[in-house]
Amino acid sequence: MALGISKALRAGLAGAVAALIALSSTVAVAQGVKREYIGEAYVPTIWVDPDGCEHWVMDDGWEGYMTPHVTRQGIPVCRRGNTCAVMNSDVLFATGSYQLSRQGQAYLLDFFRKAGATSYVIAGHTDSRASDSYNMKLSINRANAVAKLASAAGVRIADVRGYGERMPIATNRTAAGMAKNRRVEIICIR
Repeated sequence: MALGISKALRAGLAGAVAALIALSSTVAVAQGVKREYIGEAYVPTIWVDPDGCEHWVMDDGWEGYMTPHVTRQGIPVCRRGNTCAVMNSDVLFATGSYQLSRQGQAYLLDFFRKAGATSYVIAGHTDSRASDSYNMKLSINRANAVAKLASAAGVRIADVRGYGERMPIATNRTAAGMAKNRRVEIICIR
């Protein structure tokens, strides 16, 4: 009788292990884990997500968080990023453009050299003068231009976001308010 229970237990454990392996690989794919291979050997990966959570994936495919702090439910408490820079888009770009000016490039490179964060989230914003779809496209293109410059300088970019006119910090009824809304926010993840 004990042998029958042992076989059932072994079969159940084998099924559970297979399910966990399948689940871990599904989670890894769902979260966009980029697995790197050199020749035939798997290289473990570490990255920081936009919320500041550091993740790891080991050579056996298991994934986890690199924080010892968890809530009572076991959910990781990550290092939230702080907005470390709000840059007026008029300084970085010409009106309606997402090509960085030379002055804007120099300003951004100097900022990234001094900021010293682990990684950054770049968020583009516009005023409300054009259509919503145009502003969404312009804001993401501007954020991508900043991220491209930062990446070329060796800076880690965790995420790039475009909000268009949807998150104003001032009124769009005045020229001064619209100028404040045309901005690129840089969130530092320490």
